[in-house]
Amino acid sequence: MRSPILDYLDTLISETDHISSGEPADYIPELAAADPDKVAVALCTVNGTVYASGDADHQFSIQSMSKPFAYALAIEDQGLERVRDLIGVEPSGEAFNELSLDPETGKPRNPMINAGAIATHALIASEGQSRVERVLKFFGSLSGRTIEIDEAVASSELATGDRNLGLAYLLHSSGQLAGDPQESVTGYIRQCAASVTVSDLALMAATLANGGVQPRTGERLLCRESTRHLLSVMASCGMYDAAGDWLTGVGIPAKSGVAGGIIGVLPGQVGVAVFSPRLDGHGNSVRGVEMMQRLSEDLGLHLMEASRPARSALRETRIVSLEGRPATIYVLQGDLVLSSIEALVHELIQSPPTTDVVVFDMARVDEVLPVARRTSSEMAAKLLDEGHRIVIVDPESMVEDFTDSRGRGIERWSPERLESALA
Repeated sequence: MRSPILDYLDTLISETDHISSGEPADYIPELAAADPDKVAVALCTVNGTVYASGDADHQFSIQSMSKPFAYALAIEDQGLERVRDLIGVEPSGEAFNELSLDPETGKPRNPMINAGAIATHALIASEGQSRVERVLKFFGSLSGRTIEIDEAVASSELATGDRNLGLAYLLHSSGQLAGDPQESVTGYIRQCAASVTVSDLALMAATLANGGVQPRTGERLLCRESTRHLLSVMASCGMYDAAGDWLTGVGIPAKSGVAGGIIGVLPGQVGVAVFSPRLDGHGNSVRGVEMMQRLSEDLGLHLMEASRPARSALRETRIVSLEGRPATIYVLQGDLVLSSIEALVHELIQSPPTTDVVVFDMARVDEVLPVARRTSSEMAAKLLDEGHRIVIVDPESMVEDFTDSRGRGIERWSPERLESALA
């Protein structure tokens, strides 16, 4: 069976196909030459399962999406107090390449603008290797594979990097740059030229969602305090002068890059990434913003959406005799949100039920969010396609009656009938 989450991502790609406004970044020749019709989306849960659709294997440069991860690495190396001495955390309300320095201290407003990112790169410890090599190694640990630099992009950006160099010298003159201006800018630009896919980015974002622990390897890459601080800065500053609209509308900590990517993090649940090269006036992907808005609305990702998420909806699975026939009972629990329903879907796909009769016991479920209703209905249709008879025990009627396009429905039983059938 194919996961309904993948079906949903396919639909997201097709339903945003009409969006063609904006242009690739024209001030960096290598980015200006990007195929504007490339598009991809990926979602990674905190258990490490990645779902991706579209041009998911297409590699593009990470650009400013490198900023939060480099900032986290600098905090791990230097400590938060030292980093805060040189880089602020206030939203600038200005474009990413503006001279946003505090008029009294001369330090950058935040680490998500270019001035702050250059100062951040200079704080990363080299530990016997170049800072760029250290950053790439860290990106590799986050994504679970070797990350390399797109040298064509790096050369193109270095040839047009005068403004960044000017920012670095201003920082240096005010005592807010811990390294050599030329070296810091070159390192920062090469950091931005790291080549990634949406699947890489979704897993990197999921590490932040998982409190700094890489979901697949279980390795703690960031302490919880660093992760919490980083996500707070991403929420308030990650989308530059569109940060307020983003936080109220999409409602998740995020960071964009001028190659067309956007990452988002819902703490405790998922990391998401989208890609489409055409940019708006803020330097954010036009189609990517629309995809992120739809993901937030459809999957209930807004931070202010009150819920009590659980890691898994599945309390237990057992094979029983039901009215004289073998049946598989899945006992569900807690709140059914994106992360918990995904864990159930993953279990059904990896270990499909071996009995004709399949029962979902929802007597211990407290709440079912819309994303869980939709996903569970789509999963039930797939089980019906496989020839299973589906029974749902839903005493609070939290899932609507479901009938698919062929008129097949789910049987609804009371807890008393289930108990009687098991006797």
